[in-house]
Amino acid sequence: MNIQQKIQITEDPVKQKIVPPKKYKVLLLNDDFTPMDFVVMLLEDIFFMSEERAMAIMLTVHHSGQGLCGIYVKDIAQMKVNQVVSLARANEYPLQCIMEEEE
Repeated sequence: MNIQQKIQITEDPVKQKIVPPKKYKVLLLNDDFTPMDFVVMLLEDIFFMSEERAMAIMLTVHHSGQGLCGIYVKDIAQMKVNQVVSLARANEYPLQCIMEEEE
């Protein structure tokens, strides 16, 4: 008698559905007090953008009222929002940063 005959292998096909985590958009909101060069520096330092990309997003924020900085899982998005707000407050700027669930 071999091992396969001794052990009855039962296959119970359990189908698991893998659901990717929700993603969140991190958005900067325009204000009339935070200098544009500070916003560019912040985008470069926190979101690791090139100077050209940071300038483009800063101008979008300035002209449209808000700009997309990135899309992340919830914990990373919250950390980025906290970093932006902390750095802005440390420099006495009222810059707002929010996160919204991506649809």
